Amino acid sequence: MRIRDETYWQWADAQLHCRTHNEALSDGTTIDVQVRLSRLGATQLFLGLYRQDGQALLEEYYPARPGETMTRALVWGVDRARALATGALPMPRQRRRA
Repeated sequence: MRIRDETYWQWADAQLHCRTHNEALSDGTTIDVQVRLSRLGATQLFLGLYRQDGQALLEEYYPARPGETMTRALVWGVDRARALATGALPMPRQRRRA
């Protein structure tokens, strides 16, 4: 079970349909990437990295991905989450709203 931080709850809206990518890495880290269209038609993205015990390592919420389709934004988010989880990109020092 994931323990969600404030960033997720800022993102959450049960009335909006979203597409989701969940993945478990070999070290037990899990990736949760979600993409949706806002009520105004903006492509929005959430990505979360969680330890094996469910504790959030990082959550990011992008309120707009201008010029990107949901599919393109989802691919970008999965790539970013994998790179952060594996150390290919440095982990931001603080959990943040992007």
